[in-house]
Amino acid sequence: MDTIAATALSHKNLLGIADLSPEEIVLILDTAEAMKEVGKRAIKKVPTLRGRTVVNLFFEPSTRTRTSFEIAEKRLSADTLNVAIASSSVVKGETLVDTAMNLEAMAPSMMVVRHASSGACHLLSRICKAAIINAGDGMHEHPTQALLDAFTIRERKGRIGGLKVAIFGDLLHSRVLRSNLILLRKLGAEVWVCGPATLLPPGLAAMGVRVTTRIDEAVDQADVVMMLRIQLERMQGGFFPSLREYFRTFGMTEARLKLARPDVTVMHPGPINRGVEIASEVADGPYSVILDQVANGVAVRMAVLYLLAGGADDEAVA
Repeated sequence: MDTIAATALSHKNLLGIADLSPEEIVLILDTAEAMKEVGKRAIKKVPTLRGRTVVNLFFEPSTRTRTSFEIAEKRLSADTLNVAIASSSVVKGETLVDTAMNLEAMAPSMMVVRHASSGACHLLSRICKAAIINAGDGMHEHPTQALLDAFTIRERKGRIGGLKVAIFGDLLHSRVLRSNLILLRKLGAEVWVCGPATLLPPGLAAMGVRVTTRIDEAVDQADVVMMLRIQLERMQGGFFPSLREYFRTFGMTEARLKLARPDVTVMHPGPINRGVEIASEVADGPYSVILDQVANGVAVRMAVLYLLAGGADDEAVA
């Protein structure tokens, strides 16, 4: 395996894609390629973060992100601590800041944080000595999801620049959307977004993307089709008549997918609402890389942890 140069990111924390330069994004993706090879070994472990403690602090439910970070940490030989919010002092009224400061007193190296409030990770980054990694904050950003999406696209297509990437679904409530828009535009992709007018956040066009409410227009000749989950838990009011009506108008079906390029790549960050944003035959079809995204998430998060720790000697990942 090619070894990784002992280099690091310019920031102590990973709070959002907006903080990363195109060169830093490429550095993470290149590093993830080497980290993915670790997962193919009989013994899937390297000593890179030996002696360091990483706290996983998730205030919202998560399967893929939390598990992926935990596996990534263990493969790098870090000591990991998963804080179960339901059985922590949060249920007694302890604030986010007090929780973080009490954990900080135990001298962890990093904290991976998911929280329902936008900006929660930025707040912690100002008061904690530990590096803060944003695992999703409110409707703001989800940087490692965008990085693993980019890694998967590059792995499948060989590039990101010049591709037409069409993103569909609940655009209004999606932190995945914001991170992906920033990243894809930084790396030169042509990005289209599509959804009901009620689920289109203001300011999308100003971010350099094409906005439409016509799904056939967005799918047409797309290299990558990315579906986003309808986040019913964040909706207060009627954004569309019914889930059945949404699928009829905006769901990704085999018939609609035929408008894309013959080698189209189909993506979804999960969890999937089958028969709502995407048909099962598309989610499980030959163009789907949804499970590849999950697998690649481990390698990308290993890369982020490694680089935020300042890199390591080549022998640590060789």
